[in-house]
Amino acid sequence: MTEMLSYDFMQRALLAAVLVGITAPAVGIYLVQRRQALMGDGMGHVAMTGVGLGFIFQTSPVWMAVLVCVLGAVTMELVRSRGNQRGDIALAMLFYGGMACGKLLVSLSAQAGAGSLESYLWGSILTVAPTDLITIAVLGAVVVAVTVGLRRQLFAICQDEDFARVTGLPVRTLNLLLAVMAAVTVTVAMRVVGLLLVSALVVVPVVAAQQLTRSFAATQAASIALGVVVSLAGVTGSYHLNVPSGPAIVLLAIAVFAVFSLLAAPLARRRHRRGVADPGPKVCDVALPEPVPGQSPGQSPNQIPGQIPGQIPGRGSSDAITPERGAGLAQ
Repeated sequence: MTEMLSYDFMQRALLAAVLVGITAPAVGIYLVQRRQALMGDGMGHVAMTGVGLGFIFQTSPVWMAVLVCVLGAVTMELVRSRGNQRGDIALAMLFYGGMACGKLLVSLSAQAGAGSLESYLWGSILTVAPTDLITIAVLGAVVVAVTVGLRRQLFAICQDEDFARVTGLPVRTLNLLLAVMAAVTVTVAMRVVGLLLVSALVVVPVVAAQQLTRSFAATQAASIALGVVVSLAGVTGSYHLNVPSGPAIVLLAIAVFAVFSLLAAPLARRRHRRGVADPGPKVCDVALPEPVPGQSPGQSPNQIPGQIPGQIPGRGSSDAITPERGAGLAQ
């Protein structure tokens, strides 16, 4: 360990691993909630064009990838929001066109070479330069600030966009912001994990944490912790085994998911037994208010006759403020 830390490139690689381990699950938890787990994979394809443009113009491939990915993310969100039946075809053309264009641009550039492209596709601990570390730190800080600072708003749109719109949230703006943060995360992680495997680091720590946690806040904290642990362990293992860091990190994350999945069933049975042994207060233990003359039993004094408790007057039962919705926004 001491020998590994004596090298400057390993110090930079470990710092980058920590930043990526925090950033990727911070965005991934929202993508998993929206069933868009493969969005990071698509963004990785689009980022290839940015890398190729960086090689062509001899500028930073990371910043060029950020620009191209943001444009691709906005396009993806606009296609998704329209709900067009042919939207999946448009997205497929965007993804594979981005990868093909990136490969073509890299082959035409003066920096063409299998080694230079491999480091972006699969990740490499040797390619994290000081300027890359600064870029990763700045972009990662922006992503974490947005995903944690707007946690309640982003959770609301991921659970129920219609309900979030009724409450007055700017749904379109928040959707675009989440898509842009996902695009930035892909470019942040491509040096450590690689463009082809970045989606795994975005998704796997989140689904692994979901096996043992029961609330959104706990899942978010646990997934970030797992992301940091597997990223550090993967970079360390890649140094000792002389293998790419991206595959090492992803395989470790999948192994953690497998272990957590085995532990989830016994914990669920234990929670079930506790719930049966202590079901909580009975209905008769709760003092009910005296009914008002002419009012049905169980109806609140301010409730309109025939109205479902929690329902907004003038709206259907689907608009009722259920405990599940209220609990989600309160977390």
